[in-house]
Amino acid sequence: MYESYEALMERKLEQVSQKRDRRQGSIIFDAIAPNAAETAIFYSDLYMLENRTYGDTATEEDLTRRCMERGVFRKEATKATFLGNFVDKNIEAYDVPIGTRFNLEELNYVVIEKTDTEGQYILECETAGEAGNQYLGDLIPITYLEGLAKGELIELLTEGEDEESDESLRKRYYSSFNTDAFGGNIEDYKIKVMALKGVGGVKVTPVWNGGGTVKLTVVDGNFTAPIEGEITKIQQAIDPQQRGLGYGIAPVGHKVTVEAAKEVNCTIEMTLLLKDTANRAKVIEDITNSIEDYFSNLRKQWADMEYLTVRISYLESRALDAEGVIDVQYTKINGNTQNYILENDEIPFLESVVAQ
Repeated sequence: MYESYEALMERKLEQVSQKRDRRQGSIIFDAIAPNAAETAIFYSDLYMLENRTYGDTATEEDLTRRCMERGVFRKEATKATFLGNFVDKNIEAYDVPIGTRFNLEELNYVVIEKTDTEGQYILECETAGEAGNQYLGDLIPITYLEGLAKGELIELLTEGEDEESDESLRKRYYSSFNTDAFGGNIEDYKIKVMALKGVGGVKVTPVWNGGGTVKLTVVDGNFTAPIEGEITKIQQAIDPQQRGLGYGIAPVGHKVTVEAAKEVNCTIEMTLLLKDTANRAKVIEDITNSIEDYFSNLRKQWADMEYLTVRISYLESRALDAEGVIDVQYTKINGNTQNYILENDEIPFLESVVAQ
């Protein structure tokens, strides 16, 4: 229990006879004050140490170390990779040495692999995290390359992700207590797949295509559908040949297929009654941002729900919360006036808000 300096002084002075001078500046007061100050610091350190010790209050490095005791490890930040195309002055394929570095805006990239197509290479952003996903376009060589006319990033292959958040790590830590993982059961797959870089959620479908088959549907760390390169990496880690030979994480006899969740675009239509002083464009912008937030929260729940449902009542509630809105009616999702129930492997995205 934490006690402040003031509380400690009050408690200590109460134990001194009232016949003695206990006022501030007295000999007794000045003799007790340094000890109370040091004790208050000690209590503060104990309180902080207690919070750093337990999984529900620990943060950052303390949480990382607590989770390691359960075999749960924080996912490190990953680097984005891109497909780059290089040509000479004759617009013919140009050979770039592996390890060559380039610049685009404030980020640097390094050539890490040659593809099967002449003049095309895989480049990795030197900056880890989501910041590395931003740009496509013309590259500037950091060191001079004779004969190179143009180099450009033309496609994002795998997205970079930030270091796993405390919230996500804590959730996986709790899951290690709440479930029994054993030899390729559903919980075993969830724990092992969630520990892979680039995975933000997974659904396991056993016997989906006959005996011995398992389908893993995944979203990335941003709760969107992973791009093809990320799916390939996850497949390689789980069951590289999809033959159940035990070369990956999957047990022998489990033929595992990894698929990305399907993104479903939703158009929201609604009729608004606004105050006379309301700025219609600003109101629609506020409603759109609020519904975007609702959809984002739904995607974060996807792995824990059998089906996601976009609810009319939630949309109207968020619209009513926007400043200047008096009433909302005739709300539709993709032309339907009913709640929109997605399939097991689908995640919702807001296409647009059409307000009458």
